[in-house]
Amino acid sequence: MGAVPRTFLPCLWLLALPVQVCVAQLTVPSPPPAPRGCGKDLKSIYYNLCDLSAAWGIVLEAVASLGVVASFVLTVVLVASVPFIQDYRKKSLIGTQTFFLLGTFGLFCLTFAFIVKQDFSTCASRRFLFGVLFAICFSCLAAHTLSLNFLARQNHGPRGWITFCMALLLVLVEVIINTEWLIITVVRSDGASKDPCRVDNEDFVMALIYVMFLQAATFVAAWPALCGRYKHWRKHVIFVLITTSFSMAIWIVWIVMYVYGNQQEGGPAWDDPTMAIALVSNASVFVFFYVIPEISQVIRPGPQQAYEDDVYPSRGVGYETILKEQKTQSMFVENKAFSMDEPSSAKKPVSPYSGYNGQLLTSVYQPTEMALMHKGPSEGPYDVILPRATASSQVMGSANSTMRAEDAYTPHSKQAMAQRDGKSGQASSPYSKSRW
Repeated sequence: MGAVPRTFLPCLWLLALPVQVCVAQLTVPSPPPAPRGCGKDLKSIYYNLCDLSAAWGIVLEAVASLGVVASFVLTVVLVASVPFIQDYRKKSLIGTQTFFLLGTFGLFCLTFAFIVKQDFSTCASRRFLFGVLFAICFSCLAAHTLSLNFLARQNHGPRGWITFCMALLLVLVEVIINTEWLIITVVRSDGASKDPCRVDNEDFVMALIYVMFLQAATFVAAWPALCGRYKHWRKHVIFVLITTSFSMAIWIVWIVMYVYGNQQEGGPAWDDPTMAIALVSNASVFVFFYVIPEISQVIRPGPQQAYEDDVYPSRGVGYETILKEQKTQSMFVENKAFSMDEPSSAKKPVSPYSGYNGQLLTSVYQPTEMALMHKGPSEGPYDVILPRATASSQVMGSANSTMRAEDAYTPHSKQAMAQRDGKSGQASSPYSKSRW
């Protein structure tokens, strides 16, 4: 049999290529079908977010989403309440508490990295952010506890920027620790250790020793603040103690399950659910036992501000305030419409040495006979000699008695008789006839 011509070699290669492709498709296993509840085009690493057969992923996803929204809303409420805070000591802690809410927000978001399956990005974020986010929360609690110790004893603590810088420095320690750990375990010369997912559970827990130290230090440092002289800061200390107590209990449970329990019962498949449950549980404790109580107390004035408000009430500019001031000023002022009809002498204070005996006059002044005889006839009008009874005098006398018409007429008749006698050259009294 002769040799195959070279012109037939390309044809044989084209015939053998489809055969090779078919063999490769038969040898490579087909991807598993999408679980119930997930789409066909969805990547397999996100199956836990929609797999109805694995309900833990859907439940934790819903709780984490609710926690993200709640943390964001509480942050907005805390920042918006700054203008309404009356106690400057509470206002100085707003920066630290906002930093704490940022860490809580990150914990809820990190839960999704433990729900999805492992790859390079999710494993790197797990190992680095788990300790850093918890360090943010517990560092803020530690700084707040130190400030409460000063407030409970002296009623004034360090300034707000000092407390915030203290919390930030405590967080930077954990950032340095996790960065060095990633560099040592991942970025190494041998290629077998470059996968961040290849880490033992015991090594992961040992990298969180600093966070555990922050928990224990915060819990121990909060107790002396309860013995302070100023008792109104105790409720803030109680919030910190309850939060750290529940957090330490959650950490003990998940560490035991992660290191010992999962290896005995469920295997590595239970590692991710354990970590996700721990994140959601501890972040919820932060929200319900620390954030919400602190926001409810931050707007309330302290005992000193409440006492000052009672002693020195603020004067408003409202219409009701103006009416009250006018009422207090005019409480003892008489109505001017009626005071115009009263004699002017009633408005003036009378000296006790002016001869006034405290009784109102009951009749018009009448001169005696001897006064008329010594004075003699007067060429002026009789209105000058004897004043008439005016309306003011009647009003004055009407307070105690009423003057009769005969009394008012008698002075006029006597004065007319005196004038007639003066013209005839005789200055005699009305009783002169009976006298002679």
